[in-house]
Amino acid sequence: MTRLFTLLAFLAAVTLPARAETEEIVAGLSQNVVSITATFVGSEILIFGAIKREAPAPEGELGVAVVVEGPSHPITVRRKDRRMGIWVNTDSVEVQRAPSFYAISTSAPFHEMIKEDVDRAMHISIPESIRIFTSEQVADPDSFAEALIRIRKKAGLYKIDEGTVNIHDRTLFDTRIQLPANLTEGSYRTRIFLTRDGEVVSDYTTEIDVAKVGLERWLYNLAHEQALIYGLMSLAIAIAAGWGASAFFRVFLRS
Repeated sequence: MTRLFTLLAFLAAVTLPARAETEEIVAGLSQNVVSITATFVGSEILIFGAIKREAPAPEGELGVAVVVEGPSHPITVRRKDRRMGIWVNTDSVEVQRAPSFYAISTSAPFHEMIKEDVDRAMHISIPESIRIFTSEQVADPDSFAEALIRIRKKAGLYKIDEGTVNIHDRTLFDTRIQLPANLTEGSYRTRIFLTRDGEVVSDYTTEIDVAKVGLERWLYNLAHEQALIYGLMSLAIAIAAGWGASAFFRVFLRS
């Protein structure tokens, strides 16, 4: 019995200090739902939070990274080459998973905050969020992922903003994420990472729901669930618009 109490006392002495030094993220969003309407031009999400501690802050450089990731879909990336004066598709790579939107905000340069092996294990950076699959021998398959990233960066769908997370008194933090107008519907996973000396010591995950509402939702459902009716309606509107424009110009020219 004495040995048992001695063992329990030793375990308590070892584990209690480690628990006292743990840090936990408590965070919130200015909005958890984004509604896409006919006049939707984008949205801004304020992400804020605090670092909960049971003891004074441990040593080490503190960093906060915020990641907002849209729904992922497979996509085929093709390479064009000039053959006999004509641009044709040559090699292709199937990207198993590519987020429709990916935004990163950090409190410091990304590679100073997060080590490469940590990034590889937790899939935090933009390149690590993309999964490539190819059954054929393709030279330099990573270049296809780089091309996809480059295209989506130009479209404003992939971005990294370093130094945009504000940390106050080593406890409070906040940042703003801009969501563009060309969003895909779905659940946008939002992850917050607390780092020290390149290691992730705590993380927090929540979601932002993006959905079409009103007329946009009705047209979307009609196009996907009643394609024939949607096509006939589109044709009728086009005919009516053409006839109306023709009638207007005939009256205008006569006057």
